[in-house]
This record gives sequence, structure tokens and C-alpha cells, in this order.
Amino acid sequence: MQLNPYLMFDGRCEQAFKFYAKVLGGTIAAMIPHEGTPAAAHVPAEWRSKIMHARLTVGDKVLMGSDAPPDRYDGGMNGFSVTLGIDEPKEAERVFHALAEKGTVNMPIQETFWAQRFGMLVDQFGTPWMINCEKKQ
Repeated sequence: MQLNPYLMFDGRCEQAFKFYAKVLGGTIAAMIPHEGTPAAAHVPAEWRSKIMHARLTVGDKVLMGSDAPPDRYDGGMNGFSVTLGIDEPKEAERVFHALAEKGTVNMPIQETFWAQRFGMLVDQFGTPWMINCEKKQ
């Protein structure tokens, strides 16, 4: 079994996934627009170039997403965070600051009682993230 996050965007899925691939060092394995698929008939004409399904792989991990048409987009990503467990504090800092660019920092990355580095943010695309670099046991 695999458990993978699936993110819904307001029309900026392609831009977000290209950004995530760059920041996380991943590979975009799929970027499928509505156009050219049976789904094209179910979205407004101006929405057909938007993404029906995207898949990003980072090592053996997968992040997926799509653009939700305006009548199906609920206004944001709430009630969860995508958590990244990163082994090295410098890399945790790098990823945190890259994702925070043009976003909102909810908790600056810092040492906590459980982590060498931990921080929380919402990126420029509305995705909530937690960056966690646990202390060595």
C-alpha cells in the first residue's frame, strides 16, 4: 500500500508542480491537461488547458495534484499539511526557505525539543507544509 497526498489547485497546478520539482529535486512523471481527454467535456473551455492530473516523484515518494474547476474548488487547502522529513538541518533550512518564498511562514524554522529544525508555512500556491528534521536518537 502507498499513501500519497493529492493536492487541489485553483488553476496553478502546473506552476506549483514545476516549483516543487525544482525545490525538492523531483521529477514530474505526469502533467496531463483536461484537453485531449474525456474530461475536457466536463470543464469550461477556458479551463481545458488546466491540469487534470499531475504526479511528482521524489525518490520513491509521490505527490499528486490537479486543478479543480472554479465550481468545484472549495477555496483552499485546509485541515492538513504536507510534511517533509529531512535528515540534515542545512537541507531542512534550504527547503523551508525555498517553499516559503512568496508564501506565509506560520512557524519559523527552528530547533524544538524533538527536532534539530522544524517549521511550518503555506507556500505561494496555498499548500501547507511542515518541515521536520528530527534530533538524532
